[in-house]
Amino acid sequence: MAKYGKWVGLGLGWALGGPIGGILGLVFGSMYDGMQGGNYEYTGGAHPYGSATSGSRRTQPGDFAASMVVLSAAVMKADGKVLKSELDFVKSFFHQQFGEKLATENMLVLREVLKQEINVQMVAQQIRQYMDHSSRLQLLHFLFGISKADGHVHSKEVEEIRRISNFLGIRTSDFDSIKAMFYKDVYSSYKVLGTTPDANEEEIKKAYRKMATKYHPDKVSHLGEEFQKAAKEKFQEVQAAYEQIKKDRGMK
Repeated sequence: MAKYGKWVGLGLGWALGGPIGGILGLVFGSMYDGMQGGNYEYTGGAHPYGSATSGSRRTQPGDFAASMVVLSAAVMKADGKVLKSELDFVKSFFHQQFGEKLATENMLVLREVLKQEINVQMVAQQIRQYMDHSSRLQLLHFLFGISKADGHVHSKEVEEIRRISNFLGIRTSDFDSIKAMFYKDVYSSYKVLGTTPDANEEEIKKAYRKMATKYHPDKVSHLGEEFQKAAKEKFQEVQAAYEQIKKDRGMK
């Protein structure tokens, strides 16, 4: 258990149980030879580190990190190949958020998770049950970053993210908003705000206020300063979209 906590470094709660705990249990069994004694083996019953049975459990930073690693692996494998650019994107994110040591440990875990079979529906449903909506939106934002890591649109990866989004209980409008932050077209600014080009100025201002509140970094403050930094990128995209629409329309 000590080694488990050492990898995450941020605390684990509900992610130690259920399908996520099962995947990580197998991974750590492989990494630390714990499988020989059955210490990390998951057979579908109660996980040796406990199960996620209490809906009142608050999401810990480690829960978010574990969810991110498992879903990242699912997206990276969606097109049948794992690119170096994708691994570099994830490594860079971990390095920025956690520092070199934890980034290295997280990447070791990710490489092992990539070898596992992942039941995306079960994993996403566990996350939906225990993770708040704002954190799930941040998770989706990160997954799109992986898909766009090499600068190209990967349709199979985007479709996998759409499936994950549905299983996470995220509305189509929120999915389209975050997608538009990465895949630009002539209407991207409107999509980011969750509105349309035929909206009047008051409707656009209302849409901006709604999205600015929804995507504010304070919404994920419980995950710690590290994840708030990442959330600022999403918030800044909302601000940039609003400023672009104001410029195009000559709004004040």
